[in-house]
Amino acid sequence: MSPAILENAGFAGCVMARTTSSNSTLDSATRQKLEAGLGPFKLVKYFSFSSLVVIMIFTLFLSWIISENARKVMMEQNEEYSLLLAENLNQQVFRRFVLPAVVRYGGIKLSNSEQFELLDGIVRGVTQGLKIDSVTIYDSSRNIISYSTVLELVGKKQLGRKEYEKALEGISNSRLTYSGNVFSLLHIVEDVRCELKTFIPFRQVRQDGEGEDLIMGVIEIEKDLARSYSNIIRLQGRIIIVSTIVMAILFLVLRTIVSRAGEKMEKRAMERLRLEEKLNQSERLAHLGTMIATVSHEIKSPLGIVRSTGEILAKRIEKFAPGNEHLAKIIVDETIRLNSIVVEFLDFARPQKLNFKPYNLNLIVGNVLSFVAPELKRKNIELVTDLAPDLQENDLDKDMFYRALLNIFINALQAIGEGGSIQVSTHNLTRGGTQFSLRDSGGGMSEEKMTQIFKPFFTDKNKGTGLGLAITKNIIDSHGAEISVKSKLGNGTTFTINIPPTK
Repeated sequence: MSPAILENAGFAGCVMARTTSSNSTLDSATRQKLEAGLGPFKLVKYFSFSSLVVIMIFTLFLSWIISENARKVMMEQNEEYSLLLAENLNQQVFRRFVLPAVVRYGGIKLSNSEQFELLDGIVRGVTQGLKIDSVTIYDSSRNIISYSTVLELVGKKQLGRKEYEKALEGISNSRLTYSGNVFSLLHIVEDVRCELKTFIPFRQVRQDGEGEDLIMGVIEIEKDLARSYSNIIRLQGRIIIVSTIVMAILFLVLRTIVSRAGEKMEKRAMERLRLEEKLNQSERLAHLGTMIATVSHEIKSPLGIVRSTGEILAKRIEKFAPGNEHLAKIIVDETIRLNSIVVEFLDFARPQKLNFKPYNLNLIVGNVLSFVAPELKRKNIELVTDLAPDLQENDLDKDMFYRALLNIFINALQAIGEGGSIQVSTHNLTRGGTQFSLRDSGGGMSEEKMTQIFKPFFTDKNKGTGLGLAITKNIIDSHGAEISVKSKLGNGTTFTINIPPTK
């Protein structure tokens, strides 16, 4: 054998080893490619869900702004109302109490029960029905309560704060104190409380109704706004609830869309990876086929010479050294075996030109059964056939399809060994086309082996090239048909071929 042939043979071994190792690492490589392909989409999913969180936070912030604005508007409206009331109260107290008290009693002294009752009657009359909690009048010279509708506060000192000081300077102002939030509606935290206290200077009033600069004290009007504040909190709660519901609906819709998109993208990515793998495998097989064709062509001619030489040598040994003919016969038999392997390699490597003609599959199956009948009888294997009598014709290359079916039968015979049974059936498919099925009672195969049996050079037998089923699949694929296998360890194997209808 020439060095070129040895080099090509070594290359074939490397390609076969590389092909086998690539098959073993295909799953991890596929996962890495798939994750790389889906990386940008996962990033989109991350930002989609993050945007929902941002929108939710923005919604809560918006509800807080709305509630704060509503609280501000409520305070301004009630403060204006309290200022108007305080101005009216200033007018009424000065005209109906201060002036008469000075004329009648010579001065104002609220410790006098008559004066206190007179002032109290005027204040209560002015504020009746106006939802005012209390009215308090501070002395201008001392921080002491001279009058209050809450009797317990009369005479209390140092209760006036900076608002009292501002009012003494002639500046009307208010103080809003509140507590409670959305959780107060659920009674999780303290109840809602909201009070507005308005402070205005108590001035002397001229005849034209305008106030003078002289400040006689400070009037404090306290109003309970808990109900209004509760309404604002309820509004805030409704905004949060509605926003949460809307966000939840958007989240579910987006999640559904993203999930479906993810499934489709993953499916497309897997399909793309399968196509890439098929393309890579086709390229590897193309290179391998070219190499095999070259090596086989180089081997075939020397094999013919060796065989011819062996046959001539056998005749001479029979003439000059009778009894040693078997030595030459060994050479001839081995060259015949090697030649069959070379032919099988060439059949796998060379593209086959098919000759399609309408043909009945049952005729091809019958020819195969006739060929394997002696082997079935020798191995005592029972044959059960169920061939459809009305089987429609298909466009087939009868010689190539015969070879494909023969390889399947040979594989079944090897799997059964001695005894057992083979079931063969054909029938028409409801969607058009025909189906061939072969089931053997052999030892079956593992799932891992089922994924490998159609790959070139895969075999678990001591002899053989591992090209039989690979060639079979190439023939079936070239007919536009589909071949599948179902098997279970200890429960036999079933090969099924679906042939498309004639166009």
